[in-house]
Amino acid sequence: MLRFEVAAADLLCSRFALSPAFELANLLRTLASGGGRLPDAWAARLRPGFDRLRRETDLEAALNLHTPRFGADFVAAPPRSLAQTWADDLAAIRATSLAPARTEIAQVMAVQPARDPRVREVLAAPDVVERVAAALDQAWNELLAPDWPQLRALCERDVVHRVGLIGEHGWQAAIEDLHSGVYCRDGGIELNSVSGGTVRLDGEGLLLIPSVFVWPTMAAHLEAPWPKTLIYPARGIAALWETPEAAAPDALGALLGRSRARVLAALDAPASTSQLARRLGLATGAVGDHLAVLRNAGLLSRARSGRSVLYRRTSLGDALASSADTRDDQPPTDTQPRLSPSAL
Repeated sequence: MLRFEVAAADLLCSRFALSPAFELANLLRTLASGGGRLPDAWAARLRPGFDRLRRETDLEAALNLHTPRFGADFVAAPPRSLAQTWADDLAAIRATSLAPARTEIAQVMAVQPARDPRVREVLAAPDVVERVAAALDQAWNELLAPDWPQLRALCERDVVHRVGLIGEHGWQAAIEDLHSGVYCRDGGIELNSVSGGTVRLDGEGLLLIPSVFVWPTMAAHLEAPWPKTLIYPARGIAALWETPEAAAPDALGALLGRSRARVLAALDAPASTSQLARRLGLATGAVGDHLAVLRNAGLLSRARSGRSVLYRRTSLGDALASSADTRDDQPPTDTQPRLSPSAL
């Protein structure tokens, strides 16, 4: 078990961020281990490109920089904010000087020696940082970049939900809602499925990162240069990994109309008009009309987040949505995973 000792000052300093580099590292590890955590269609779509990159680039050396318990920090620097981009992460990787990179590579090699001569050659090269960076950049552009806008939007919606919980119910409710294995007890945050003993935050707060690929578990960073970090599954990501059952008769659709009921059901996490339109396959104008009706009825509220206006269900909307089994983005006969093999 891992326990964070939390003081009032820590809550004032705690914040959310996104880490594209962490997501890429987890996707690559998942594919390298057989893709078991990915939907079959998505793994099948990525597998040929992943295998080719392992053959034709220095990606195998980058993969060797991660062990089951830790990895080289320079390939995934701590994110600064929710605005973090892959370009930010790539610049941080390339800015790593050779000496600290060599130290981190040696630490990994002591636990996980490279057996492939080609990998050993890359990791011993004077331009190892640039070669690893180039391989990761190519992997990002070919494997993750096409899906990232939708995955990023899902993570951003998660953060809006958490901030709403903090405002309505306080930090304890927001923390305990992160994962079924997270508890607030006796002035601390306990993670049952993560090892690490007791860790004091010492007024520095906790960095909270929603993740797509950490699902269904959690992860934590406890060593410098990262701040104390908790990485948790983004809200709603399980729906991308699971195949929905056949829908029951749509009582909510009979009450509100099928399309309007689907919009209400889809707002299990905050979303913008355009995000809902893409997700549900409806015209943006039609979604806007449905949102206006639902908001006027007291079922939705809205708030600005950056350049977007995000809608979320009110407590009345939650109660109504939970009273009927309405599928938000699939027709009743569809048995495919919600993560499309071509695009999210």
